[in-house]
Amino acid sequence: MTLSVSPGQAVDLRVWPVDEVLDRVERSLHVRLLPDTVVRKRCSVGARTDRDTWVRIERRLLDKIPDQGWNGTESAARPEGIARPEWHGCVVWRDPARPVMWRADETELLPGPPVGAAVLSTAPGLPDEWWTALNTSLGALAAQRTGRVATPDTVTITQSLVTESIHGVFTDDFDTTVERWVLAHADLNWANVSAPTFTLFDWEDWGNAPLGLDSASLWASSLAVPALADRVRHERRADFGSRDGKLMTLFVCSKILGPYAQPEDPRLGPARPMAERVVGELRAG
Repeated sequence: MTLSVSPGQAVDLRVWPVDEVLDRVERSLHVRLLPDTVVRKRCSVGARTDRDTWVRIERRLLDKIPDQGWNGTESAARPEGIARPEWHGCVVWRDPARPVMWRADETELLPGPPVGAAVLSTAPGLPDEWWTALNTSLGALAAQRTGRVATPDTVTITQSLVTESIHGVFTDDFDTTVERWVLAHADLNWANVSAPTFTLFDWEDWGNAPLGLDSASLWASSLAVPALADRVRHERRADFGSRDGKLMTLFVCSKILGPYAQPEDPRLGPARPMAERVVGELRAG
C-alpha cells in the first residue's frame, strides 16, 4: 500500500509503512526487533529486541523539535530517585525527502505492562505500594533542577501558553500567573506508567513546567473512572490544593472542554463541574 502526504505533514504510524525504518534501526543499534512484539501508535513504534531491551522509534516534524533539542529520553537519565527504565543508547537521523527527524531510543524493559490507554475506562486496581512509588518519583523529580522546558503535546509550555489556553475557554477575570515552575514528566497518563510495579516511561517531553502539571494530567487521564480520579486528587492533594495546581487543572480541562472537544469524550461530564469549582476558587483568591 502506498500512502501519499505532503512533505511537511504529520503521518499516522499505525498505518504508515515503517519496514525501512525498522531495518535502519536494527542495523544502527545492532539488534533484532522481535516482530510479534511491535506496538504501533500514531506517533511512535516500539518493539522488544533480541537482547531483552525495548526500542521506541518516533517521527517528528522539524518545526516540532524545540531549540533545546529532542533528546528527552536520553537526558532524563540524569535526574535521580525516579522509577524509570534505564537508557542504553539511540540513533537519530534526518529524513532525506522530508522536513522530518527520526529517533530510536533503546532502554531496559519495563517491569510490567502499561496500566492502560491514555484515558482509562475501567479502574486498574493498583496496590498502595504503586501510589507510594508514584509519589516518591514525582517528589524526587520536582526537587531537582534543569535547563529544559517541558513540551506537553510537543508544544513548549510558557506563561503565555498557560494564559491563552485557560482564558480561551474560561472567564478571564482571574490571574493566571504561575508562581512555581518545577521539573515535570509532562506526559503523565495511564499509557506511560507500568503496573503492578510502578515505572514512569516515555520521557520525550520532560522539563520545567508549572507545579501540578503532572498531577493534573494524570487526573485528566482518569476522569472516565470517578473513583480513580478521586484517588489521584487524594494522593496528589498538595499539588491540587496549590494555586498553581488549580491553574493546571484548568489547563488540562481547557483541552477537554475547548474548541476541539469531542462529544463522545467520557471526560466531558466530570471536567465541567470541576472546572467551574476551580474557577470559583481562583476568583475568590
